[in-house]
Order: sequence, then structure tokens, then C-alpha cells
Amino acid sequence: MIKVYVSRFNSEIDKEPHLECYEIKKTPQMKVLDALQAINEKYNADISFRSSCRAGQCGSCGILYKGNGALACQKEIQDGAIIEPLKFPVIKDLIVDKSSIEAKVKDLNLSLQCNHKNELDTDINKQDSAKTKKVRSCIECYSCFSTCPVVNIATEEFGGPYLMRYISKFESDPREKFDRLKEALDEGLYNCTSCGKCLSVCPKNINTFGDAIERMRAIAVANGSGPLPEHVSFRENIEKNGRSIKTDKTPFIKEATNKTGSKIAFFTGCMVDYKFPEIGHTLVNILKENGIDIDVPEEQVCCGSPLLRTGQTELVQKLVDKNKEVFKEYDTVLTVCSGCGSTLKNNHPEFGSNLNVMDVSEFLVDKLDSSKMHNVDMKVTWHDPCHLGRGQNIKDQPREIIEMIPGVEFEEMKYPCQCCGAGGGIKSGKPDIALDLSKSKAEMIKDTGAEAVITICPFCELNLQDGLDAIGANDIKSMHILELLKKAYE
Repeated sequence: MIKVYVSRFNSEIDKEPHLECYEIKKTPQMKVLDALQAINEKYNADISFRSSCRAGQCGSCGILYKGNGALACQKEIQDGAIIEPLKFPVIKDLIVDKSSIEAKVKDLNLSLQCNHKNELDTDINKQDSAKTKKVRSCIECYSCFSTCPVVNIATEEFGGPYLMRYISKFESDPREKFDRLKEALDEGLYNCTSCGKCLSVCPKNINTFGDAIERMRAIAVANGSGPLPEHVSFRENIEKNGRSIKTDKTPFIKEATNKTGSKIAFFTGCMVDYKFPEIGHTLVNILKENGIDIDVPEEQVCCGSPLLRTGQTELVQKLVDKNKEVFKEYDTVLTVCSGCGSTLKNNHPEFGSNLNVMDVSEFLVDKLDSSKMHNVDMKVTWHDPCHLGRGQNIKDQPREIIEMIPGVEFEEMKYPCQCCGAGGGIKSGKPDIALDLSKSKAEMIKDTGAEAVITICPFCELNLQDGLDAIGANDIKSMHILELLKKAYE
């Protein structure tokens, strides 16, 4: 038997939706749709929901499953499941009124706009077809729209991944005569955090943030419509010193040992090298505590993530080639920034580089000598950086490391993988959005009663602290996982 929680709402008797708990027998591979039908049959519950094809093709049965968009006919039910309607006005139970998004599509004239009939016969070459194919398979389940943190949390307007994908589809069509790029800019092209949530919930695996939003940002830069003024400095700084940011500190690389004879190298990233050098020193010391030496190649440069995320792609190949040459002699390249790790693993191969990159948590999880650790009397929670959990599929290893430390009490927050708002150029270009999302995350952190939130991303670390400070929870500290390990080895 399993317990399933379903959101119920009847406008005739309810003021607002509420959860009701049902117990049912789970059959092998039982889907949410099957569970809802079983609940209705067992309890005569009369839960209202939509379904049609039952094959993941029509999108009509879209729901929220534990806060994430999903298709009821495809998502397997689990004990403790929370099933809620999509983020639209509720008609009854799980049935929602989608007229607002449908009206938006109509207002934007999201159909092919041609000057005359002959253009409909224009041949589309394979390259053009490939561009549009990546974003053409949407079944309009609205999982991405209902799960997007900017759409649902930020106060600034954003068309969201559904509309951005739609606009991009026509922008890529050579027959289209309407200025779709301007339309994208008007709908908030630069309001996306590149968190990847839309891809993770899409039943058709459409990479909206990469194949639509970031691609249109690159087009905007190419024609002079972008980037945002705040993003120009990324490129300028990289051109001057190989880093996307400036510093008034001694860079970590200048103080680190360049050669130790190790076949393991440290890719520092801009933030650690210029803003948080103490994290770099902590990594070196923790590795030494566990009998591991590491090189810190001095000639390394930015991974290019800030440029890729903001559409300033013209320098990326040069950066990739430089890092490929610098790290070619090493067996393993370690990162302590999830954005760097994800970019090196996922983007650099597109530019011809395939280094063996490991996040610090996946490298350390089976190498730490816990017998050398001291007791750390502290309650903590964990924040999944988007570029770690979704970008690199690393979720268990950091938690295993935290629970390995004696004395640490660990408690999960409600949605540990919800974006904090630091990525995609948002922190610098759209600070209000970054703060809205970080405050939402800060409230979850506060609810755990934790003294610190642990993460593996300097950008997240910085933005989470801003959110905690903004809600008056500045007694809670945002910490890199290496800082927590340092306490254990002191």
C-alpha cells in the first residue's frame, strides 16, 4: 500500500485547493493516471483530471508531481507522491483553465507569417530543418511553463520556456517574415536563468534554454540587439586577462603550486581564482590530508560559460582550445564550480575538447578518510546547483559527503533543486529576478532550522547569502562544501 496526496478543489464548496491523502495498492509500473483512477474506484472520490491518448503524445494529462511538471500517463507513482494541478487557475481538482497562455499565443500571432503564398513553397535546407527540429516536438503539456522558477516566483514578466520555444521555432524558419527576435526580447529573452528545469520535465526532451533561448541570445548579439549592458564586461574582462570578472585580491593561481608531478589538475574557474581564493586553498589542503597532490596550471582561462549563457559566443572556441592545450597532459581535471564543470563536460565537446572532468564531490566521495575528521556540531541543509544536479546529474555524492562528517545534522529543504537565481547572467543582468528567486530559496532554508546551506557553486553561494540576508536570516551562512570539510579537518 502507498499513500498518495492529491490536490482537491471544488469552487462550490472550497475557498482554496487542499491536499487529501489516499491509500491504494501499487501495481508494477503503475502511473499517476492509473493511481488517480484507482483512487476514484476505491473511494468514489470523483477526482477530476484530464487524459486522452495515454501514450505521452497529446499532453492533455499534464500535472505537477512533487512540484515538477509531468504527464500523468507517463510518470510512475511512488509512495508519498504529491499530485497538484499545473500553475493555472483551477477549474476543478487537477483540471485547469489554460486560456491565458492560449490567448498569449494568439496575441503573438504564433503561426508562420509570410508575405505571399509562394513563400510557403520555399525549400528549407537540411541546416534550417535541423535548427527547427530541436524545438518542434512540443505537445503543449505546459510542464515547462508551470515549473519555470522565473515564471512562478519572479515579479518581473517572462514569457517562459513554452513561449520562447514557440518564438524560436518561427525565428529559425527562413520563410518567416515577422521580427521574432524583437518579440523574444519583449517577452524577456534575458530573464532565463539557464537552470535547465524546462528540459528536465519535458516529455519530449526539448532543450529550450540551450536550443532556443541561448541560441536567440547569440543571434541578438550578432545583429546588435544584445547582450545586456551588464554582460559586456564578461567579454571585455576575458579579452584582457582570461577571466570574466575583475579582482582586487591576489589570484589563487598566483599563490598555488603549479607543478607537483600529479596527473590530476585543478580547473579553478573565474570565481574561485579571483573572488574566493580561499576555496582553492581549502581544496589543496583537503586533498593533502587525504594523500592526494594536485597541479594548478597557471595558463588556464575562463571556461566560457558566461559567454555561452549570454550569447557572446565568438570567443568561446579560443578559450576551449587554450584550456584543451593546458590540460592535455592530465588524466583528471577537477572543478569546484558546478557551472564550470557543466560547461567543460557538456559544451566543450561541441568545440572539440573532451577532457576527463570531475566535480569535486564525485572525485572525493570515495577518497575521504573519515577517521581523520573531527566532530562538527552543526545542522545543515543542501542546495543542488542547477549545473550540478541537472547539468551533471550529480545529486547523491555531495549528500554522502555531508553525512560522512561526524556531528553534522543534515535536513533536506522542500525543493533542494529549485534554482536560486544566480545563473544565466541573471545575477548581473537582472538582479531583481536573482533576488526574488534567492529569497524564495532562503525561506526553504530557514524552514529547516539549519545553521548553514551547503552547495558547490560560488555563484549560488553568493546569491543564496544575498537571499538569506534579504529575509533577515543573516545568521544562516551559505557555504561551499569544501568549507564544511575544512571544519572537519581543522
